[in-house]
Amino acid sequence: MFRRKFITRLAMSGATTIATVSAADTKTVTYRIKGFTCVTCAVGLDTLLSKEQGVIRVHSSYPDASTEIEFHPSRTNETALKKFISEMGFTAL
Repeated sequence: MFRRKFITRLAMSGATTIATVSAADTKTVTYRIKGFTCVTCAVGLDTLLSKEQGVIRVHSSYPDASTEIEFHPSRTNETALKKFISEMGFTAL
């Protein structure tokens, strides 16, 4: 079920707008990710997370089972990011 939802959202993702934000206004977090089964999982999570409000930059690594997210704290927070990751069928630790 989760994988189907993940793939459906990935397939439906469209272009995103780019906002300019200074580094002083951002926060960066790194999570270990449980549930990656292939490089497509990491790329797909990057694609979907990058479209979430407040997310500036995302880099996920399948071999390292990790994701690094730079975001604007006034537009989103760690709880929302972890919830989104969970909704995609992964676990952020």
